[in-house]
Amino acid sequence: MSARSDRLFTSAFLALTLSELAYFTAGGLIIGVTPFFVTGPLGSDEAGLGLVAGAFGVTTLLLRPYAGRLSDRRGRRPLLIGGALLCAAVVLAHVAVTDVVATVGLRLLLGVAEAFYFVAGYAALADLAPPGRTGEALSYNSLALYLGIALGPFVGQQLLDAGGFGVAWAGGAALALLAALLALRVPETAEGLERAADDGPAPLFHRAAVGPGLALFTGVAAMSGFLLLVGPQAERLGVDSWSVTFLVFGSVVVIFRVAFARLPDRVPPMRLGAAALGLCGLGLVIASLAPGIGGLLAGTAALAAGVAFMTPALFAATFARVHPSERGSAAATGTIFIDLGFSGGPLFVGFVAASIGIPAAFGAAAIVALTGAAATLLASSRGAPEAARSA
Repeated sequence: MSARSDRLFTSAFLALTLSELAYFTAGGLIIGVTPFFVTGPLGSDEAGLGLVAGAFGVTTLLLRPYAGRLSDRRGRRPLLIGGALLCAAVVLAHVAVTDVVATVGLRLLLGVAEAFYFVAGYAALADLAPPGRTGEALSYNSLALYLGIALGPFVGQQLLDAGGFGVAWAGGAALALLAALLALRVPETAEGLERAADDGPAPLFHRAAVGPGLALFTGVAAMSGFLLLVGPQAERLGVDSWSVTFLVFGSVVVIFRVAFARLPDRVPPMRLGAAALGLCGLGLVIASLAPGIGGLLAGTAALAAGVAFMTPALFAATFARVHPSERGSAAATGTIFIDLGFSGGPLFVGFVAASIGIPAAFGAAAIVALTGAAATLLASSRGAPEAARSA
């Protein structure tokens, strides 16, 4: 194996990050536009919205383990390119749907794209990170995700205002296609593919990722439920530019990730993850109880500050425990819990909102995050994770 460079900002790292920025901006557009699409042209309610938003988690949940094994045996690059191309096709197909059932079907296909692209992206990132800088690499690279969440709804609103849902969906498809083109510039990063094939398949479910994954589940479920309803809630509070809430969320995450990029490599990652989940819960309590748009934006900012540390800390904890040849499998297991959060969070919060209102739904999401914080803190107090196994 050749020695790995100590440089973080290589051309491969930048190409991967830019590809992810385009992909997740398309995802942010989907997040922002979907509530108005489902409750508008499709004529459904918050419960139907939760069903649509959570549907993609079914296929991602089923396919993540196989995507992880495939990326360990065949490489990261084919899954990056193929996942982005499939995403472009599925988003464009939204132009033709006219009911909730068909939309759910498309979201199931979107989950296939998500399984391939997301797993390969995390594994490639771990491959590219210099030794001892995995948390820092995750902090910088994941800016693409949260910039996408910040910018995607804004882009979606502008396209929606300019030409309706058809133009918005076409714009999302173009962004996903751009992600595929940028992924062509990412070299294959997986090490030891021949050895991995000789040693047999990597585990479908990696035990090292379970603890951090459970913590991720609670945080992602709370966050995704909040993001599902924050746009409609802002509109109900009299804010015409509802996408400002996403801009606040994404901007806070970006600022904290840049300012504290090295923190996940300097603090025990599970303890940092517990603190991050606690901050997420605090933000959701504020959004639930504080009145008016000021309270909603303050809660959004506090939630975003917690999210800024959550993913880098918990994935750093995961990758510290596995061999480089098993990073795809570990990433797949970790992202299974993300899938469960993205699927279960909108379903749970959507049904609570339909029953007793959006503020109460934000409070329910806060309970989920705070429960995760307590459990993660307890797990971290039982001992440090095993040291990383060298290649």
